[in-house]
Amino acid sequence: MVQMANSAKAGRERLTIRSLLYHDVVDAGNDDSSGFAGPAAAHYKLTWSEFEQHIEAIRGVCGDRVTTVFDALDSANANAFLLAFDDGGISSMRIADIIERLNWKGHFFISTDYISKTGFVRPEHIAELRRRGHVIGSHSCSHPRRMSACSRTEMLREWKNSAEVLSQIIGEEITVASVPGGNYSRKVAQAAAEVGIKVLFNSDPTTRVRNVDGCWVLGRYGIVRDTSPAMAASLAAGNFASCTRQFLSWKVKMALKGIAGNYYDRLRDLCFGENASVSKSGVMRTG
Repeated sequence: MVQMANSAKAGRERLTIRSLLYHDVVDAGNDDSSGFAGPAAAHYKLTWSEFEQHIEAIRGVCGDRVTTVFDALDSANANAFLLAFDDGGISSMRIADIIERLNWKGHFFISTDYISKTGFVRPEHIAELRRRGHVIGSHSCSHPRRMSACSRTEMLREWKNSAEVLSQIIGEEITVASVPGGNYSRKVAQAAAEVGIKVLFNSDPTTRVRNVDGCWVLGRYGIVRDTSPAMAASLAAGNFASCTRQFLSWKVKMALKGIAGNYYDRLRDLCFGENASVSKSGVMRTG
């Protein structure tokens, strides 16, 4: 039995899973209608017209390959493709309508401190998404800007409390999560594994699947406002040049974050026209 389990683990670690990461979708000119407010958050939001074009372009290269992470891991499907949506903005409901037309299921990651706040889903929305077959996962409680800078106690609380809130809403154990802000470290995964998370998505642009203390860690290719439908399709198809470009850009960004620390976030906010201060753990305080 142990040998079979080890063989299955080794097989999954050789598996590659391609995922695209989206955030919110909004009406043109109404960026704050869903999800987090402000110019920095708007950088990750598409308009509905743009999103529809993205989905059509992805359909052209992925077809019926869009699945859930559970099916991908269980079947060791090397051609699996996943769609993930972070934060828990109210646009999640219309996003689900759009992808369901193609019989696709998405992964919706919820920051539980924001449930029922303006621009975010309510408990009944989360329950409905799950009834419709979508995957519900944790995106932490407070959405710290630098999860990797949190203490171990803070990490455990962010994962444990958010999973418990979502579990109460959908009536199922929460075993999937995504790292807020893209600030991943092995300690983040270890804390997630300790509270029962079995699959953790980060924002590393990679298809590699790794195991950290029994938790499968998967990367995602990020979509931002200026990502064209053609580029989204190229990333979904695994185009070498497109994927490599994003991978290198991400590595440079992470290196700069490591060197500049919280000053990186402050400079980024200034570039987006926001006035923000950042606490030690990276929780953004605007004002």
